[in-house]
Amino acid sequence: MEIKGNIVDIHQNRIYPSTLKFFNGKLSEIQKLTRKQNHYLIPGFIDSHIHIESTLITPCEFARIALQHGTVAVVSDPHEIANVLGLDGVYFMISNAKQSPLKFYFSAPSCVPATPLETSGASLGITELEILLKDNRIKYLGEMMNYPGIINKDESVLAKINLAQSFGKPVDGHAPGLRGSSLQKYIAAGISTDHETGEYMEGLEKLKLGMNLLIREGSASRNFSTLIPLVRDYPEQCMFCCDDLHPDDLLKGHINLLVKRALEQGLNIFTVLRAASLNPIKHYGLDVGLLRPGDEADFLVVDNLHDLNILQTWIQGREVRTQSQDITCHLEIPEQKFNIRLKSPADFQMINRNLETPAIVVQDGSIITRKTAVRARTENSLIVTDPERDLLKLSVVNRYRDAAPAVALVQGFGLTEGALASSVAHDSHNIIAVGADDLSLARAVNLVIQNQGGLCLVSAKEEMILPLPVAGLMSTLSCEEAASKYRELEMKARNLGTKLTASFMTLSFLALIVIPELKLSDRGLFDVDKFKFIDP
Repeated sequence: MEIKGNIVDIHQNRIYPSTLKFFNGKLSEIQKLTRKQNHYLIPGFIDSHIHIESTLITPCEFARIALQHGTVAVVSDPHEIANVLGLDGVYFMISNAKQSPLKFYFSAPSCVPATPLETSGASLGITELEILLKDNRIKYLGEMMNYPGIINKDESVLAKINLAQSFGKPVDGHAPGLRGSSLQKYIAAGISTDHETGEYMEGLEKLKLGMNLLIREGSASRNFSTLIPLVRDYPEQCMFCCDDLHPDDLLKGHINLLVKRALEQGLNIFTVLRAASLNPIKHYGLDVGLLRPGDEADFLVVDNLHDLNILQTWIQGREVRTQSQDITCHLEIPEQKFNIRLKSPADFQMINRNLETPAIVVQDGSIITRKTAVRARTENSLIVTDPERDLLKLSVVNRYRDAAPAVALVQGFGLTEGALASSVAHDSHNIIAVGADDLSLARAVNLVIQNQGGLCLVSAKEEMILPLPVAGLMSTLSCEEAASKYRELEMKARNLGTKLTASFMTLSFLALIVIPELKLSDRGLFDVDKFKFIDP
């Protein structure tokens, strides 16, 4: 088998016409040509950090779409499903991913649960992590979210890092806003990457200290524009990732969009392709080809080096872009774990105990929240919502066992009526809901329980849900169908008053108590900066 094109050689920083010859899935020979060719041959794109579960579709279905965008491999942390199903969840992802030609490289999730301050459906301790890290299919230790534990030398946290290092596997980081001596301690413990950087100077400090910077552009967190200038001076330490990407955004594009934007910023093609291909391969030890004799025949055929329209995607010597539409995904649905009774409006009452009540303030385009204190509206000594002031109720409901819902005030959603609810609530994936009144909250939460998982919306006129029967995280629908329902939910949410770009994605992160400043666990309101619960 052979194919002609202008090779973009990122090892020697040159472009030359050639014929690629490959046999048994490997590139056997490169023959130089004298005449320039019409098309270009470039390394395939790699997402250096993604949670497939956040696309709301299974790995096999994800691959069908990603292959069309030139993605040949993903570095995926399955800690979302691991928080629900433990080892069984990780093995489900590996098994489902095998049905596609796309190369999936999974982690051993390091933080299941993310902290001991929330209720998850499973736990991965040293014993379980050793089982995973012994497996050659597991390439690294997933993002170490408990950075206070590392800084304070928590023995159980450090033991996980030491275990990964004993197997020669890198450790991913998660250090939003971490600077100075705390950052130095974090890196010294063996953390090699960070994808949570939001500010230029923060990214520069991490790079100078030797970290690899994963430049993220997802559905909720968008850091590309801020961080892309750093690639010019640190081309060997930067990679591209999406982290969390909803299905409607996946249909628009993947890492290919970041590559195009980087080129538009004036970066040269060699530097950009290092971030999109070479650097993740080197860092994680991936068996992905880079257009050298002996490499696996993984590459893209593109029309030019400006628009980078992808004509073909090759993996192990097979053209898979056109064939991707024929991928058939067989699915055995795992357990959902919704072991709770339906809720009533009374379950979401809040007693007014102080003159001022703490409230979470959401920020569009960011998973970092702010904290404030407000004089809440009360009736009969109970705090009630005040949509005119954009003061709504946020609730996290334990899905694994019956318990009283945690309830707090939130600003920034802008709902004037109704409620949104989701069984996607990072990272333990209890049910999270925001509503303009207690009745709507109860209706939305119950709709999720009755469907054993999903994203839903309720109003005075209607109820709508996108069911997520795969562990309460993923749909059995095609990406196109899931994206259509998701877009419809977002449109209806805007009709209820929200102006957030991705209201359901934003909602899903309000339970993530390792991201500043104020979050809501199923056990109560949590001050991330002080790393402690706020007294009710």
